[in-house]
Amino acid sequence: MEGSSFSGLGIGQPFSDVLARSGITQPTPIQTQAIPILLAGRDVIATAPTGTGKTAAFLLPALMRLIQPAARKGSGPRVLVLTPTRELAQQVAKAAQGFSQGVPRLKTVCITGGESYRLQNRLLSAPCEILVATPGRLLDQMRGGRIDFSRLEVLVLDEADRMLDMGFSEDVLSIAGALPRDRQTVCFTATLSRSVRQLAAELLQAPEFLEVATQTVRHETIDQHVIYVDDLKHKRLLLNHWLGQPSLGQAIVFMATKRDTEDLAEDLDRAGLPAAALHGDLVQGQRTRTLNRLRRGECRILVATDVAARGIDVAGITHVFNFDLPRFAEDYVHRIGRTGRAGASGMAISFVGRQDVPALKRIERFIGRKVKVTEIEGLAARPRSAERPLSERKPRRNGNEWSRQEVPARAAQDWHRRSKGANPGPGPVGGRTMRGNPGRPTGR
Repeated sequence: MEGSSFSGLGIGQPFSDVLARSGITQPTPIQTQAIPILLAGRDVIATAPTGTGKTAAFLLPALMRLIQPAARKGSGPRVLVLTPTRELAQQVAKAAQGFSQGVPRLKTVCITGGESYRLQNRLLSAPCEILVATPGRLLDQMRGGRIDFSRLEVLVLDEADRMLDMGFSEDVLSIAGALPRDRQTVCFTATLSRSVRQLAAELLQAPEFLEVATQTVRHETIDQHVIYVDDLKHKRLLLNHWLGQPSLGQAIVFMATKRDTEDLAEDLDRAGLPAAALHGDLVQGQRTRTLNRLRRGECRILVATDVAARGIDVAGITHVFNFDLPRFAEDYVHRIGRTGRAGASGMAISFVGRQDVPALKRIERFIGRKVKVTEIEGLAARPRSAERPLSERKPRRNGNEWSRQEVPARAAQDWHRRSKGANPGPGPVGGRTMRGNPGRPTGR
């Protein structure tokens, strides 16, 4: 069915007109596969990476269902979409509102943590057709008796693997247990792990299994590099170099801990590079303001934990830095997917220490390819100590301490020169250039 139109898949008026006005005329592979099955009322478990059009793949059939009269009376939602993060929930809700624009009686409500209970209680007191929520806050509202699921027809688990990784398994099962048993259940996941299969076995009835292997195609627009590093100081020097490159527009730097994101964002901001931190401890208002600053271009560098790896779509992001490699290989795909969006090119750079090599191998197995190893002239990693005479070995820095002397002041100076239209000149580390390396740096 590849190459068919949305109308050929069964998406009719008024949504076909909405899609046409938005310039969306050609279904993606996952939409081509999933839409006819979902319109037929079947349960589906689909493996599809981010950026493949999966949101429209489950929303459009649900909206087609909603323009028909409800089978049961009530004012509660007929479609429930569960997502792992607030950002993704807001993105899905925005898409539902966009697809249903101008269609009467198709109200979408978004319920997530970090928002006012008073505001959410008011939203839930009015009729709605689509409810998009994160599991924790939804359970809170359910325990308060504020949601009527008696007429619910469709349950969607978006990014189910992430929900399980974040410990929401019991919450999802509790929510599903409160829903009508004759519902349609749809599960979208980036990876079909054993835990996802177990969850699907409990919640789905004779599901159709769909798989769209488009990660390689999607990431062909992203220039991926691995740079081997000695220690934390070396990482900071390398980041200093890259942040001063003329090609860098906006960037996301992914780190492992919340505290490190705060420290690095403060250092960058102090050096004159507009930066902000994004992590799970921020309340919703802070996170929304940070993302709005990023979208408006007021924030040039977002320093984030994996909370930002999914559900954020900012066209100006040209670079993604894996300052720390992710724990799970699939998170690498979601991280680098923040750049190279909508056909644009992007660059993803991962700093890899000796202890990170097993994680890098897992990532390469997951994406089905080797990531190009790159050196920066003058900033190459040292040979391993075991290959040097004992008398020449030097004590290594404590990797748990930030080197405040490595704040990228030169990068900030270069940024300010470029913002004023001056010739940017060489990068912040004396014009060092990047050279490709088919193998690891010497001794690594």
